[in-house]
Amino acid sequence: MTPQDYVQHKTAHAGSSFYYAFLFLSAPKRAAITAFYAFCREVDDVVDEATDKGVAATQLAKWQIEVAHAYAGAPTHPVMQALMPWVKNFAIEQRHLLSIIEGCQMDLNQARYADYPDLQRYCHLVAGVVGEVAAQIFGQTQPQTTAYAHKLGQALQLTNIIRDVGEDALRGRIYLPIHELQQFNVTAQDIFQRRYSENFTHLMCFQAQRVKGLFDEALALLPSADWRAQKPGLMMASIYRALLQEIERDQFSVLHQRIHLTPLRKLWLAWKVQALGRM
Repeated sequence: MTPQDYVQHKTAHAGSSFYYAFLFLSAPKRAAITAFYAFCREVDDVVDEATDKGVAATQLAKWQIEVAHAYAGAPTHPVMQALMPWVKNFAIEQRHLLSIIEGCQMDLNQARYADYPDLQRYCHLVAGVVGEVAAQIFGQTQPQTTAYAHKLGQALQLTNIIRDVGEDALRGRIYLPIHELQQFNVTAQDIFQRRYSENFTHLMCFQAQRVKGLFDEALALLPSADWRAQKPGLMMASIYRALLQEIERDQFSVLHQRIHLTPLRKLWLAWKVQALGRM
């Protein structure tokens, strides 16, 4: 299997909504974003599939070494071999990859977040930086597009957090800030034991309203000159906003299931942005 085959398999196998946005890119951009996304999946899987935190920490440290070797001209992992031909073309810097690894390390060392600013730092590393790199690959021309990309990345990550409350609890993690759980009188045990309540619904409504605001803020930050180039990110925004609506429609029943959109609906939402320029 070639490095290109490896990252293609990794991306498609992940079943992510990102896959549908990639379909409409030119071949070079699709190759670059596929390799970059495969890197993100690799390091994220180290944490999500970990049964031993010590082993996972060692694996993430090895990824830091692999990134350093790759930027020194000697990549050994197929993901880095697939990514390195594109780093100069799309200004993908070593610091970007190391920031993403740092965010994954937070998942090993931190299972709770005191307040929203604390959670924002995590979102910056695992999603904002990803958005920044993706915007560059898609064809950013305006400096302000970086701010849009970070804001959109945060909105996407917080949507994931809403969707995965129950799933994350099974791993012993609660991303919802402690301060906000206290504000709505929801305890950690309520989450871990999958107890629905009116308080929980109010807490989740609060989370959803914040994410909707972030989507609006992100779109307002995107310069019109970069609108066409950033269509893949806008596809993601469309898909994730529809997912959030679906979660709301299901009354935030996220403690016992993972709510999702069908592949056909994701493809339709992506195509609508591509063909009609509408979300």
